[in-house]
Amino acid sequence: MRQGILLYGPPAAGKDTVTAALTELNARYVPFTRLKIGSGKTKGYRMGTPEQLADLEARGDVIYRNDRYGNIYVVDRPGLEQAMEGGRTPVVHLGQIAGMEQVTSLFPAHWVKVLLWCSKETTALRSPQRGDTDTAARLAAWDATQADLAAYPQAQWELRVDTDTTAPREAAKRIDDIVRTTSPFS
Repeated sequence: MRQGILLYGPPAAGKDTVTAALTELNARYVPFTRLKIGSGKTKGYRMGTPEQLADLEARGDVIYRNDRYGNIYVVDRPGLEQAMEGGRTPVVHLGQIAGMEQVTSLFPAHWVKVLLWCSKETTALRSPQRGDTDTAARLAAWDATQADLAAYPQAQWELRVDTDTTAPREAAKRIDDIVRTTSPFS
């Protein structure tokens, strides 16, 4: 059985940092690089074209699509399949519970769902430190994430981590412990 990790949280909650700590902890963890159609930051994305997106949509290979910051971000079936090759465990970043639901329902795997959280003040501090030029949009996304959580009180998490008070390596170790103890391979 395939397995993956879904990291959910607002902008600057530490999804990239915790993912890096996971990859250092165990080589089987790999960052899932979402397909991005648009402009701006390219690091951490597979840049695509509107034509590629149309082809994926026509084949039913778009698992989840999110339009934000003037761009389109896609979790796609071929990308997930490739990320899971050789028993690897991809770490997928999402900022919407609808995306979490889409991935878990449309891509069968053992998914460990983790809520990473930080205060809005922390997002305001971290956003420019990481090079964002649109911190106001990131803060609006923080508000949207908080509203998203309130709209889905039934959301289930294997782990909740406050990244204001938990170091990335500690968060990674806690996630790894859950993956190993709940893994169908254990």
